[in-house]
Amino acid sequence: MSNIMYNLILQLFADETTLNANKTSASGMSPTMKTFYDTSLLENARAELIFNQFGDKQKIHGNKSEWRKFNTFPKALIPITEGVTPTGRAFGMTKIEGTTSQHGDYTTITDRLEYEAYDPIIQGCTEEMGASAGATMDTLTRNVLIAGNSVMYCPKKDGTVISTRDTLTADCVLTPAVVKKAVTWLKKNKAPKINGSYACLIHPSVAHDLTESDEWKEYHKYNDTAPIFKGEIGELHGCRFVESTECKIHAHNERGIATYDTLFLGAKAFGIIEPENESMHMIIKDKSEIGGPLELYSTVGYKFSHGAKILYEERILRVESGSSYSSVDEEN
Repeated sequence: MSNIMYNLILQLFADETTLNANKTSASGMSPTMKTFYDTSLLENARAELIFNQFGDKQKIHGNKSEWRKFNTFPKALIPITEGVTPTGRAFGMTKIEGTTSQHGDYTTITDRLEYEAYDPIIQGCTEEMGASAGATMDTLTRNVLIAGNSVMYCPKKDGTVISTRDTLTADCVLTPAVVKKAVTWLKKNKAPKINGSYACLIHPSVAHDLTESDEWKEYHKYNDTAPIFKGEIGELHGCRFVESTECKIHAHNERGIATYDTLFLGAKAFGIIEPENESMHMIIKDKSEIGGPLELYSTVGYKFSHGAKILYEERILRVESGSSYSSVDEEN
């Protein structure tokens, strides 16, 4: 538990008077109570935000954002002739626009449950809502990233080249050789690194096959690299691997197996839009407000606006593969 949450709990439950004062409707909710639930929601949501941690975040007022992508310049290899001003280069810039969409959910709490234990029930709902909100936001980002233009398919165990998702088989697993090839692709595209490394977002089923390889085991036998990213499980070939169950699993293909998207990223490959006036927050409505003539229920919910946009196609590579779990995993 963070210090913020601990201090809020102390304030919230300091004495019986505080407790009773805070058991009010949403419209009459004390600032301490509101802060407590919003903080709880956000803390539980952050635990689920694996994809978002790599985005170039831009705070905005409204629902549209704009990034400026500056064109690169070639090398100046021609010597300057004495006394002659060389022809300069035109400065180019591309504008990339992104928009947000609004998302949210809620649940109802009956008056019978509320009478039994009002505050613990709301706190439990808040924790679960936070996990749902974080997973929702991360999946929204994931769906933008897997729509990128650059894709590589893992070959079969015997080296047979694969060129479509439908021809992937369970033995088309992610191997250290494929990892090295993906990292080489990022390097050749001059993708900048993130804190000195590239990042890879990988599903646990795909990670299982990779981490069982002899090369992975041998590397980690002698290299104990401290993790720097949320969800990080290890490093190989200059790339740090971050595990998430939200990594895309596609429906079983023509061969009856699930296929997986693994994403290799350079720095600022994509952007995240964070509307300051529509950030993630709790919405609690008491039964006296919405419970009808008999005040039968209250509601607990969350709402937020979110947007993501690929900024540099050359800094994001999708690697599609099978897995030893392909026969049992389902689409997500």
